[in-house]
Amino acid sequence: MKRTSLTKRLGALAAALAFCAVLAGCGASGGTSAGATMTAEGSMAYDTAASEEAGAVNSAMDPAAAQTDRKIIYTASLDMESTEFDDTRTALLEAVDASGGYLASSDQYGSAEDQDRYVYYSVRVPADNYRAFLEAVGSAGNVLNLSESTDDITTQYIDVQARLTALENQRDRLNALAEKAETTADLLEIESQLSDVQYQIESYTQQQRWMDDQVSYSTVDISLREVRVLTPETPATFVEKLGRALGDGWDDFVDLLEGLVLTLAYLWPMVIVAAVIVVALIATAPARRARREAKAARRAARRGPAGPAGYAPPPAAEPTAPKAEDAPTTPDVDKGTPKY
Repeated sequence: MKRTSLTKRLGALAAALAFCAVLAGCGASGGTSAGATMTAEGSMAYDTAASEEAGAVNSAMDPAAAQTDRKIIYTASLDMESTEFDDTRTALLEAVDASGGYLASSDQYGSAEDQDRYVYYSVRVPADNYRAFLEAVGSAGNVLNLSESTDDITTQYIDVQARLTALENQRDRLNALAEKAETTADLLEIESQLSDVQYQIESYTQQQRWMDDQVSYSTVDISLREVRVLTPETPATFVEKLGRALGDGWDDFVDLLEGLVLTLAYLWPMVIVAAVIVVALIATAPARRARREAKAARRAARRGPAGPAGYAPPPAAEPTAPKAEDAPTTPDVDKGTPKY
């Protein structure tokens, strides 16, 4: 009888776990293995337990109940500038302390000499002091941009809370059954289900703690940049733009010269070596030119006036007397020449 009673209880508990698996997406394996042994009495017990748990979840998810305590996460982001960088940064840190918040992270670079410092703060402030902190930050410097966002997680929070309640009830019932287990097989089965339930409880507990932290403390990201002139709120005229362009151009030119001088100062050993090489090449240029001319003269002398060395021109042809048959003929005036 005790064995049958324990089997019935395990069957009812496994069916309840299967129902919760539909809600939470978990616990299906334990419900399947034990569900095969469920009896008619276990089914009735399952219906009763499932009805009670479903009623608890539905009441927790009631929109009317959700309206009583909204879970809202507030976040904001500010872009700021200031000509008095140190004073503005000090005012921001004082505002953080006054609101009861803390710096989650920070980043800073730039130098006071160049007047190009930049600092980034990620601040966590209590949600109750969120608005007061934004007002204090806005009065510390020139705000260029402010963006805010809210995330209502009331439904998700109530869902996690209901799942935790159901899982804790399952854990209590499993512990009660474990105390009455008479065989090792029953005890191992119960402990396996207890392990799964405990793992889910820890997971949902972490989610609930994270949501509590996000709701309790708002996140404000602040970017502060040091400038020489504040950005005007109204559009600048052509003359103002021209003057700003001339000023920026001169500043860039000065920065370029400074960078060039610093680069030469950094590379002065190599500059000196290069200068010595150039001077040596210029000083030895006439001597090298004279040597090239001398070599060219020696090569010309070896060739000689008639051509290269060892070359003899062919002998000139001797003049020959013309032959008689080659002499021009003249008419014989004594023979056949008419006389007048």
